[in-house]
Amino acid sequence: MTPVFSRSGTARAGLVTLICGALATGGLTAATVATLAPGAAFASSHREAPLISGTPQYDNTDLYAFVSPDKPDTTTIVANWIPFEDPAGGPNFYTFADDAQYDLHIDNNGDAQGDLVLRYTFKTHTKNGNTFLYNTGAVTNLADPDLNITQTYDLDLIRLKNGHEMSRTKLADDVPAAPSDVGKASMPDYGKLRSQAVYKSPGGTTTFAGQADDPFFLDLRVFDLLYGGNLSEVGRDTLKGYNVNTIAVQVPNDLIRESAHQPVVGIWSTTQRRNAQGYYSQVSRLGNPLVNEVVNPQKDKDRFNASEPAYDAQFLKNVTHPELPKLIESIYKIKAPAEPRNDLVDVFLKGVKGLNQPPNVKASEQLRLNTSVKPSMHPKRLGVLDGDNAGFPNGRRLTDDVIDEALQVVEGELVGAKNDLGDAVDKNDKKFEQHFPYVAEPTAGSRGPLAKGTTAGTDVRSQLGDALRPAGPSSGGSGDTVLIAASAASGAAGILLIGTAFAWWRRRMQRAY
Repeated sequence: MTPVFSRSGTARAGLVTLICGALATGGLTAATVATLAPGAAFASSHREAPLISGTPQYDNTDLYAFVSPDKPDTTTIVANWIPFEDPAGGPNFYTFADDAQYDLHIDNNGDAQGDLVLRYTFKTHTKNGNTFLYNTGAVTNLADPDLNITQTYDLDLIRLKNGHEMSRTKLADDVPAAPSDVGKASMPDYGKLRSQAVYKSPGGTTTFAGQADDPFFLDLRVFDLLYGGNLSEVGRDTLKGYNVNTIAVQVPNDLIRESAHQPVVGIWSTTQRRNAQGYYSQVSRLGNPLVNEVVNPQKDKDRFNASEPAYDAQFLKNVTHPELPKLIESIYKIKAPAEPRNDLVDVFLKGVKGLNQPPNVKASEQLRLNTSVKPSMHPKRLGVLDGDNAGFPNGRRLTDDVIDEALQVVEGELVGAKNDLGDAVDKNDKKFEQHFPYVAEPTAGSRGPLAKGTTAGTDVRSQLGDALRPAGPSSGGSGDTVLIAASAASGAAGILLIGTAFAWWRRRMQRAY
């Protein structure tokens, strides 16, 4: 019998609720995940460990898995990399790494070992190395010669047994990825470029790789002394306006599950990076969100990223004795549930019994999904906690409010401590799409206000460009030109004076720079 937790979850418990919600965003969620080390948390893995924070191309930020709402005989897996992409971050915009293997792992029998791997490998192409531009003109399609920097990828399906490769099938070969959205002038119809990047393989698998809006929503500013120390910073979607690089794949349910009688699959993602000797080593790992950020202590973070689910017992204490509830109790006097937290182990490391727990399961950090549960006609953001068994922690949909869910569970929702905690951020800033790849289009680089004195639809020049243009008859003629020239000469003289003074100072200090 499938358990149903019927809670509205819409109320807020005042000031304390917001405080806890904030804490949960950064910590409680982690505590939930702490269950078995790194995969039981409900947040996002943005810059979660010391080593991976310095290499964003390899940093897996979030993982989602859900039965496709418009094709319920398939499952969609979405994994994101490269946190906090600034839309205007040129001239070198965001690419997947050429020396990485981006892997989606599937355990279809609950033994904490991968049975299938969907592996993405990328290659970057440059048409013109004599320009600094990402694109040299308006890009109208993925084959446009004006798109200077492009990426293609291969997708392989690897079948494993006891950790050893048994077979390999190529599902996609040299498929183009969608580029970063430089802006309206460079990519006037970005939606067309995205649609061209959706590839359907002969075997019924559909795949996409490219830039997207970061679908994770939460207030991450809990790290600033718990929302500014006085809740003055609570309730804002901190990831609004940022993009990520997304890999999405839609596969037939029968391809990934053991059988119709055992439809539960466990999913996690990893990044492997090639070293100078040509060997690959795992540098990032993610199942449930925010686990490695707020559940694992500093000493375990890098080790978790390099580990496999089969060895998650080494992190068990982080889950059964989580730090976050104790922190909340010491600051806000909300009593922490009794330890050990076996409720967290059962729900997040094994799956909910009768819903998404496979038989003879071995506890490990994975995102578990029952592929036989049909999609909800009206999804509820709190998923299973609100009676919607098609949502988190039965997989994770893009609309699931994992922060609020994790917070409530970590604070004892399933062991009698009823609460309505949350971070006051209940949905993404952009609407998700109704069809694959479902994620919202990225925020464009040209999203800012128009230059002063211009209006939409006009030839927009910067104020600097306008000032340096020779003045026309209506603007004063040669007098203005002389004034501009004098200003430029003054600026040049100032720069020369500063340069001379700096050179003198360097000689005097006798230091090499």
